[in-house]
Amino acid sequence: MLAVSPMTVPRILLVCLGNICRSPLAEAALRAAAAREGVEIEVDSAGTGAWHVGKAPDPRAQATARAHGIDIAHYRGRQVTAADFRCFTHILALDDDNLRDLRRIAPADATARLWLLMDHAPGREGQAVADPYYGNAAGFETTWADVSAAAAGLVNSLR
Repeated sequence: MLAVSPMTVPRILLVCLGNICRSPLAEAALRAAAAREGVEIEVDSAGTGAWHVGKAPDPRAQATARAHGIDIAHYRGRQVTAADFRCFTHILALDDDNLRDLRRIAPADATARLWLLMDHAPGREGQAVADPYYGNAAGFETTWADVSAAAAGLVNSLR
């Protein structure tokens, strides 16, 4: 699925709306999956909106990641920039709205390929990652399951 030159380390940016729930969890899941499988990649996350720039992930996202053995407390929210479309090989949106926004803001000289993250989870192509923000802690586990499945599929395609 992800086409990358054998000489290029894939640089993957995961994007949701605010960069405090879904995309930090996706970043953590992808980092962990790549490390487990010995796949070299660079990973970051960002939001299409600027509401949470500089803020740590939602405490519920941190608790969920911690429950899976990963500390994301040091992550900080940031907004997608024009440079991201040139320095990342792939930008993966966590839902259709963010994919549409990414396509709208992509500069003319963009080189990154745009995808939905769930396109990498077998049987879940075209689906959104569950947004847990307005729910409870259980919703964050659902999000973790989504991003973990996609991360495993993505890493498998990179091998």
